[in-house]
Amino acid sequence: MLISRGVGPLRYFITKLNQPILGQGTQSIRKSHGSIWSYRQPVSKHPKHIIILAEVVGGYMWWWIFWHFWHESGHVFGEVEYPNPSKWTDEELGILPDDEE
Repeated sequence: MLISRGVGPLRYFITKLNQPILGQGTQSIRKSHGSIWSYRQPVSKHPKHIIILAEVVGGYMWWWIFWHFWHESGHVFGEVEYPNPSKWTDEELGILPDDEE
């Protein structure tokens, strides 16, 4: 029983001894899939028309957000129905009852 339990770890140990040790004369190769890598080089500048277009699109986006926030703020704060004062009772308005009898 003890021998059969020791066979698995012994086989694992022997296979690890037969494998070559990495790091002795091997060099890892980075596979960057052909993309441009600019680690120590400055990033190339964008064309001027792209920068202007980005500013215009960003400005339009913020105009849209603020315009709709100002004119349709109920979407953010919720639609609150204003109560109709003509439906209030005298007690709700704080008017004392008439005791003329």
